[in-house]
Amino acid sequence: MILDSHAYCFQPADHPAGHTSGAEHLRWVQATHAWHQQPAWRIRDRAPADSKALNPEGRYDLSRLPDVRFRADHDRGRVVWTVDGEDFTKQFYPPNLRDLEFTPHSLIAEMDYAGVDLTLLHTNPFLGRDTAYLAECIRLYPDRLRSMAPVDEWRIPAETDAVIQELTTAIAQHGLHAIKFNARLAYIDRTDPWDDGAYRPFWEAAVALQVPIFFTLGAGKVEISGQVSLPELRAGYLDEERVLMRWMERYPQAVCNLTHGFPWRAFLEGDRIVLPDAIWEPFQNPNCNLEVCFPVRIGDRFDFPYREVWPTLEAMAERVGPDHLLWGTDMPFQNRFCTYRQSRVWIEKYCDFLSKEDLAKIMGGTAARILGL
Repeated sequence: MILDSHAYCFQPADHPAGHTSGAEHLRWVQATHAWHQQPAWRIRDRAPADSKALNPEGRYDLSRLPDVRFRADHDRGRVVWTVDGEDFTKQFYPPNLRDLEFTPHSLIAEMDYAGVDLTLLHTNPFLGRDTAYLAECIRLYPDRLRSMAPVDEWRIPAETDAVIQELTTAIAQHGLHAIKFNARLAYIDRTDPWDDGAYRPFWEAAVALQVPIFFTLGAGKVEISGQVSLPELRAGYLDEERVLMRWMERYPQAVCNLTHGFPWRAFLEGDRIVLPDAIWEPFQNPNCNLEVCFPVRIGDRFDFPYREVWPTLEAMAERVGPDHLLWGTDMPFQNRFCTYRQSRVWIEKYCDFLSKEDLAKIMGGTAARILGL
């Protein structure tokens, strides 16, 4: 079985998509476009630009975003904003999307062509938080799709019961299959770590649902407050791994996965990824798994077949083990750099240090185990 552990289906950027309005949804899209590394340009002449005008303060605070007439350009699969009478854009979304949405039908067509048997849908506030929509995607393709449930991390301390109820509804009533926790969003307006304290009642309820939990780790409180240095990003990420290790000790029955792999850009030195020994410590716990996901994260730095990352994947196989690695693509966003087929081929054809048995685990076996398939 070929199982993609990381893809999306989502409604248009200006659709409410589970938010209170289309305008609120667009503010999440604006905040996300502000920090993302994809290049911006001036539409008139395609001259290089930057995204600073989307969020000059650099804080992940939707209430402080400036009014730059941020809007969806449905015909071209992108967003547009205006500063001093000039229109700007960046291609965070892949340019082949219609109406800035990616339907389950589109995903299935991609899966069929690339030979992918099953896919796990992820969630993100900028793509929507409508569990009923995700459940409908599963209903349409019950043999091909699974989905995780979104969590409003920033609401947990003040609205614990409401967030727990929303999560319980998503898993128990809508039949979703896993939980997504984006740790960086837990630091909006807070500095305390997310593994205990005000978060404890939520975690007790979440773990009781007995589904795997997928963590997206950032650099903690330093990252959410604005621009930070490379050493701060690296140190902050390792601090977040320590928070995760405390969490795993408290909930030894829970199965978890780190999405996207590591923050590869933070550990680039020239054309090499240089990882500190401490980064492997969480995987001493047998319930911790790691996603293999490179093209979408550093496809602007390295070209197919990504020779520069082969040593890193080999180290992951040695330090984590193929039975704890799971292939993920971030579809459709990885289409900015390679095709869906190529996102398989670079591993299956070129990484000859992986045996057939290793590949079977990485390309589907580990994810199937985690999901209980």
